Amino acid sequence: MPTTENSSLAAAETLEEYFESRATGVELEEKELPPPEELGPWDPEKIRIHTKHYSLRQVVDMITEGDIDIAPDFQRQFVWKSWHHSGLIESLLLGIPLPSFYFSEDSMGQLQVVDGVQRLTTIYQYVREKAFKLGKVTYLHELEGQGFDDLAKLFRRRLGSAQFVAHVIDPQTPYRVKFDIFRRINTGGTPLSAQEIRHCMSKARSREFLKQLVSDDSFIAATGGSLKDHPRMADREVALRFVAFRLFSSDEYAQHGAFDEFLGFVTDRLDDPAKHNLDRLRTDFVRGMTNCYSVFGEHAFRKWPWDASRKSPINRALFESWGTVLASYDKTAVRDVAESLVHRARDMMTSDFEFINSISGSTGDVRNVRIRLGKVRAAAEEVLR
Repeated sequence: MPTTENSSLAAAETLEEYFESRATGVELEEKELPPPEELGPWDPEKIRIHTKHYSLRQVVDMITEGDIDIAPDFQRQFVWKSWHHSGLIESLLLGIPLPSFYFSEDSMGQLQVVDGVQRLTTIYQYVREKAFKLGKVTYLHELEGQGFDDLAKLFRRRLGSAQFVAHVIDPQTPYRVKFDIFRRINTGGTPLSAQEIRHCMSKARSREFLKQLVSDDSFIAATGGSLKDHPRMADREVALRFVAFRLFSSDEYAQHGAFDEFLGFVTDRLDDPAKHNLDRLRTDFVRGMTNCYSVFGEHAFRKWPWDASRKSPINRALFESWGTVLASYDKTAVRDVAESLVHRARDMMTSDFEFINSISGSTGDVRNVRIRLGKVRAAAEEVLR
């Protein structure tokens, strides 16, 4: 079994991400941001934000009519406990103003909620969907156990007239500027991940497509179910990264200022029906997942050097590399050379320190993207030629 003096380097430096003190099944990733000068100059004229005032009644109606998109499949809303929901409604009934909301407006005038999704979802579920009743509250104990329709008319009126302040980012604002604005203001509570921000800024077409990909049996099998309904949307992120490098080369990636900007660009392309055939992408994705699982089994997309003593968490860089490359090959052909592919991959994760570095640190660096994609492609071509 091949070994080197430093063969345990990759395994020793593998750290798992945690969310609310729970392991997420995904390796902690360092995506080094490029220096500000490489992102290009800021043009203050492109930052267009205006402030609007809405009543709760207006907001609920706009959500119902689709004028406000609260991204209904957003996972983080379920992190809230029942007392969070009841506390929010009680605050509104007491006349306590809520923090400002942030919306991103698209060219059709629809508003995507980027900051305030959980609050608006809770309000909508209580007032319009009648999804829950008030639990234990701090002051209005007489209202415990009451749904919206159970409230006295005075309280229903008070809720309906509650005023919200929303900062709306105009559609003319460039995506990178929008993303950076939301990243800057996203500092309270448990900050959203980059994928959660992208999800809130995207449209239903890309959201539904990524949801379909990560719900496919091939993805669940290849990831061992460890990313299913991921609380930080790492499942959607790795699927998006597959799509990104299936559609675009590392040279095309280099034209973008940063990894998150690139993924935002790809999301925007997925939302445009004229740009890409989603059925073909879905077929490629399933083939890539199936092939990776047939080769690596439970170690698919995980660091697996020869001296590994445990199963590592999912590594995003390995996912995008092996997933996109093996999606180009016939399933039978891949299965026939699975043992040779595993041998090459484990050698690379044991003694090829250039490759190890490309999947371990500064994974968004263009050079590291080229290294890992190039080496995986070369290994596959050599074995499958």
